[in-house]
Amino acid sequence: MRKIRNLTKFNKDFNRNCSVDVIVGGFWGDEGKGKIISYLVNKRQAKIVAKGGVGPNAGHTIVINGTEFKLRMVPSGIGGANVEKLLIGPGVLVNPEVLLKEIELTRTKGKTFLDPQCGIISPEHIKIDTTDKHLTQIVGTSGAGTGPANQDRIRRVLGLARDVEELQPYLLDVPLELHEALIHHEPILIEGTQATHLSLWHGTYPFVTSKDVTASSICADVGLGPTVVTDVTLVFKAYVTRVGEGPLPNQLSEEETRRRGWDEYGTVTGRPRRAAPFNVDLAKRSIMLNGATKLALTKLDVVFPSEAGKNDYDELGKEAKNWIVEIEKKIKMNFHFIGTGPGDIDIIDREEL
Repeated sequence: MRKIRNLTKFNKDFNRNCSVDVIVGGFWGDEGKGKIISYLVNKRQAKIVAKGGVGPNAGHTIVINGTEFKLRMVPSGIGGANVEKLLIGPGVLVNPEVLLKEIELTRTKGKTFLDPQCGIISPEHIKIDTTDKHLTQIVGTSGAGTGPANQDRIRRVLGLARDVEELQPYLLDVPLELHEALIHHEPILIEGTQATHLSLWHGTYPFVTSKDVTASSICADVGLGPTVVTDVTLVFKAYVTRVGEGPLPNQLSEEETRRRGWDEYGTVTGRPRRAAPFNVDLAKRSIMLNGATKLALTKLDVVFPSEAGKNDYDELGKEAKNWIVEIEKKIKMNFHFIGTGPGDIDIIDREEL
């Protein structure tokens, strides 16, 4: 195993000019984290994007130069001009078949790597996840096999990436790679999956995912301590959606959801998402649980279609501005990034305000 260089010097000399941005979701997922990552990867000039979270039970949809990618395993930084490595941390479960197909789809062979200690999802895990009555009928899982795989990891019987022959060319010590990057002051993005209120610890149990997915755990998944993080960017959507079972305050009827144009379908499951208006109480709790330093808002154009594609806050209409200001007053933070369309260029950047 390679040894990290200049560790003592790093601990003494690390400064906040380093950029380590952790991006996590604020509601129940589907907030558009992939879009924000796709934008920030170029703004931050990130050389590494590292993925934490659960595994292939959640997907990110990103649009780069008009081309849409639906990714479950490869990190969302595929469009980064400076990105040299796309890494999957040891806390993430991996489906080798899904991973290898996505590497081919995104043409990122030689750039995408996973840690040898990533847990492996087997066909047996998927079978359990799609036939177990509690998981399918009560919890409403995605069927990707992540819950049963994490159960095996807790029992210390789960197979690891280091033992899978077809994954050998893609193995890399992810925590060490990240710390080497920090020593050289290379910008890093850390990508979370799912969202705060799906956390096993902090979410609407039992209708949650199989581990914690708040910012602290996403850092642990990739092997970073909290002292090296410069920002936690929390992503909200202009309305709330939820796939699967569990409570959704102020849930709209299917008819009203369609009328508003808020009808969506899960990236992984294809299931319709239930919808509700933006929830201030959930947002405030997410800000607290994640220690958010910056906020992003996506899909403003879905709630206010006339704002689609705008890149200047001053160009927004009065109704949209008033809505934003009212939300910001209630949550006591401003939105630094506001998405106005699906593309990574459809964004209003207020970070310096």
